[in-house]
Amino acid sequence: MDQQKVGQFLRELRNEKSVTQAEIAEVLGVSNRSISRWENGTTMPDFDLLIEMAKYYGVEVGEILEGKRKEDNNMDKGTERLMLQITDYNNVERKFFSKRMCIMFAAAIAGMVVFAVIDILRLSEVEPYNTIASIALGLVLGVLITGFLYASRYIAKIKEAKTRLLKSLRMLK
Repeated sequence: MDQQKVGQFLRELRNEKSVTQAEIAEVLGVSNRSISRWENGTTMPDFDLLIEMAKYYGVEVGEILEGKRKEDNNMDKGTERLMLQITDYNNVERKFFSKRMCIMFAAAIAGMVVFAVIDILRLSEVEPYNTIASIALGLVLGVLITGFLYASRYIAKIKEAKTRLLKSLRMLK
C-alpha cells in the first residue's frame, strides 16, 4: 500500500465532491490537520474512518487503500459488515486501554498526593511517615514505568494487527 497514492486519491475524491478539508473534517469528526496529513500521505486514517470516507465518497474501502478506482464499485455487504465488526473490536480495545491507563495514572496521582502531603507537613522526618513517603514515591515511579511499557506494547500490538489486516485484505483481491 502506497500512502502517497492513497493520499492523492483522497484529495481527488474530496475535490470531486467540491468540499474543503474543513468540511470533510467536520463530517468525519476530526481536525483539518488530520485530513491534510492523510492527503499528503503522512498518516493513514483509522479503519472506522476509512469506512465512513468510503460511504461519503461513494467508493469501496479497497479502492481507497489501493489509491485508485476499480471497474466494479460495489462492496458486498459481508465485507462491509466484517469491516464494521473489526472496527467495533478495535474501538472496544481502545476503550479498555484508555480505562486501564486512566486507572494507572490515577494511582500515580494518588501516590504523588500522599508524598506531597507528607513532604509539605514535614512528616518525612518521623519514621512511619518516611516509609509511607518512600512507598508512595515508589508507587508513582512504578506506575509511570508500567504505563510507559504498557502503552508501547499496546501501540506495537495495534501496528501488528493493522499490518496483518492489510495483508489479509490484499489476499482477498
